[in-house]
Amino acid sequence: MPADGKPVVKARDVMHKELIFVDGMTTAKKVASIMHEKKINALLVQKRDPDDAYGIINVQDLIRGVILTGRSSDEVNVYEIMTKPVIMVPADMNVKYVARLLYRAGIRRAPVEDKGELIGMISLSSLILDNDLL
Repeated sequence: MPADGKPVVKARDVMHKELIFVDGMTTAKKVASIMHEKKINALLVQKRDPDDAYGIINVQDLIRGVILTGRSSDEVNVYEIMTKPVIMVPADMNVKYVARLLYRAGIRRAPVEDKGELIGMISLSSLILDNDLL
């Protein structure tokens, strides 16, 4: 416990546990539909094989890769516009350092991993809303 007497809040304490994965060949239209239905802003992209890295696709990727380019969302596949590799957050990382990592990396959310397995997703908004950081 820190000197101020408050318990240390870790990434695992505030992460969202539901993870939704899509294949890299999924269309942008399908991804937008899933995001709308689930009311979320990002999906994880599955590895192609065990040695591959995870990807992530978010609303900004859809805007940049579909709307701004004028392409049809039926013609754009996730692998063309996703971010890969993904910055991962250790489950036991103090949320103060998670916030710093996300901010400095210029990202809003990241998967949380524990012993090599993805166990959740953490976002800047969940750090603020679920904790009294302000």
